[in-house]
Order: sequence, then C-alpha cells, then structure tokens
Amino acid sequence: MTNLLEFDNIHYAYPNCQESLSGVTFSIKKGARVALVGPNGAGKTTLLLMCNGVLEPSKGRVLLDGRPLRYDSRSLREVRKKVGLVFQNSDTQLFAPTVYQDVAFGPLNLGMTQDEIRSAVARSLAAVGLTGYEKRPPHQLSGGEKKRAAIAGTLAMEPEVLVFDEPTSSLDPAGAADLMELLDEFNAKGTTIIISTHDVELAYLWADQIILMNKGKVIHAGTPEEVFTDPTLITSSNLRMPAVLEVYTELVSRLMVEKTQSPKSVLQLISLLEQSSSKPRADRVPGTITVCDVDATSAEEITAWIADHPGVRCGAMGTRAKNLAECESISLDFTYGVIDKGILRALVGDCSVLLTPASMVPHVFRRVDAYCRESGNTIAVFHLNPKTQSPATGITKEGNQKG
Repeated sequence: MTNLLEFDNIHYAYPNCQESLSGVTFSIKKGARVALVGPNGAGKTTLLLMCNGVLEPSKGRVLLDGRPLRYDSRSLREVRKKVGLVFQNSDTQLFAPTVYQDVAFGPLNLGMTQDEIRSAVARSLAAVGLTGYEKRPPHQLSGGEKKRAAIAGTLAMEPEVLVFDEPTSSLDPAGAADLMELLDEFNAKGTTIIISTHDVELAYLWADQIILMNKGKVIHAGTPEEVFTDPTLITSSNLRMPAVLEVYTELVSRLMVEKTQSPKSVLQLISLLEQSSSKPRADRVPGTITVCDVDATSAEEITAWIADHPGVRCGAMGTRAKNLAECESISLDFTYGVIDKGILRALVGDCSVLLTPASMVPHVFRRVDAYCRESGNTIAVFHLNPKTQSPATGITKEGNQKG
C-alpha cells in the first residue's frame, strides 16, 4: 500500500491560544483503518480538520497523494471530493430543509446535472440505509439517523477517504455497532477510513493503525498491539488497557495461558484458554457457517431457506441486511460482532447463517479462514445457494464446489 495522506511537522494554534498541534508527523496508507486515540484536548479534532483543508497548518505540510494541499477555493474543492469529513455533532452538518437537499448539496456544488445529482443521492442514501427518507426534515431524525444522513452527504461526493470525528458519540451501543459495521463495509470497498476516538475498546478491535496523541503531539504510531500492550504508552496518554487485554495479562501472570500474540477479541481469548486447558475437549462435531449475500438473494429465498433449516442461528451485518431481517421478521441471534459470534457458536456445534452485503462476503471467508489457521480448529463456511445448498453441503471457499 502507498501513502495516501502524510502529515509533515504539523503545527497549529488557535487565536490567542497555545499550540494545539506541535510537530505532528505520520503517514496513512491507502485502504487503511486508522484511529487517532487520546484523551480530550489531545489535538485529535484539530488534526482531522487538517485532512481536507478546513484548517491550514501554521507550520508544516499536509500531503494528499504525494502533493501538498493548496488552500485556494478551487484546490480545496478538489481535495474535498477525495477526502470527506463527518463531524462529531451531526447537527452542525445538516442544514437543509430535507434530507434530499442536504445530501444533494455537495454534488450540486460540483456542477453535476440534475440526473447525476438524483443518482448520487439515491446511491448514497441506499448505502447508509436511509432510502425513503428523502423528504424528511433532518431535525426529525434520531441521533443515529442524523449521523447516517451526514455520512450520506459526504458519500455523495464519492471520496477516497472518509474522516470521522468521534463517530460513535451520542449513539447507543447497538447504534454504535451498526455504524462501525457500516465503516467496515466502506473499507471493504477500498475506502480509507480515519476516525478519532477515546474509546480504547473500539480502537483496539477495529483499527489496523493507531495514532496515539496527547497534548498536541504524536506519542506513538503503530499497530494496536504495539500501542495497547505498552503500559508506559497507556499511562503517558491517560488511557487504560482494553478489557480483553487486561484479562489476558492477568491470565498470563497466573500461568493460565502462555504468552503469545495478544488477543483482540473474546473469540481469540477463548481460543487461547481452550488451547491451554488440561481438560480434553468434548468430542463435538463443529457447526458450520453459511454466508448469505443479501444483494444477490431475494427476501423470499432467504426466508424460505431459514424456514427449511430450523434451529440455525441467524446474524446480520450491515444496514441492508438488518433492514431485510426487520422487514421479513427474521429473528436475529447476532447483531454485532457477527462473524466472531458465528465462530463461537460453531465451536459448540451450532450452525449459523450470516446475512451480509456483497462487499462483506469475502471478508467473512477470510476471517473464518484466519481463525482456523491460527487455532487449528476446522469450521466449514458455505456460500448460500437457496436452490441447491444447505449448511451441510456447499462451497468451502468462494468459487469451489465441495464434493
């Protein structure tokens, strides 16, 4: 991966204030999932506002695709087509009388035709699960719906980079999980995602690059494991260790598990405990995971398949999958952490079907395959074909028919 965004010795001070950023230097690769982590006042929001030129450094350079940002109106318009910013408070970003007009604002300013604008709005609202909300006034939306409307307005510009300031703030746990799944879906399509957060649990599990900040400086830039397993870094940034790491550290200190690669999830921690257990495992046939692409399978086929397989656990990833489940009254056993929960159920012999958009299907196969290689367990994953396949037969990996 090549560097998409670079921050070179960035300094910035608001009027009559001390520097909010002081000598910030790091780079972000194309397709990455990056979390800026640090306490309040660390400089995270100020740095995010540099990404698409809302703020100009007082010293240093921001580079996009290897070229320094220029701050004239024409240049900034081009930058903001590539880098979309979603603010922490959605009310500051939603200002038009209707959702349609809000989402259409960016394309309109790009000089698109009315047909192009209608297409961009429809595509963006569908992506965030707000189709049918076009005439709704933004102030009548819930907090989660406002956040999605703000994202849709940014998506209408078709950016290569999506930047979010505290994306899960003001959302309940279910809404936060839905939003992070939505970001995963965008990332699976190749979009670079940058978020700021002080939620160490979210950052540790989600990101592949952590930029640890405090008092306007970058304390460390590295992988989640590098950052969150270093007590000195955590203490110096006024943060805490993620809960799963804290439990793992205690288990290692008690010689209950061997010190190995740090677990990022409950699933990985359970796997370590099972491997370290002196008790023989129960002789249980593992369950299977069936992946259903909701973009290629009709609602009728999905409900019929589920009816033909009583007892199968059901999970849904992404807005379209969850909307389909709600419309068809499909009872969901998993609505967040869906892949890991499917794996956990398979380990105790249960079969699961995971409803997911097309873009996330390969991710499910890769995630289960990675777990099986790491743990030594074997879990069969099938691509649902309602006409010919069941949890016991099908495709073990995409494109290969199981014999």
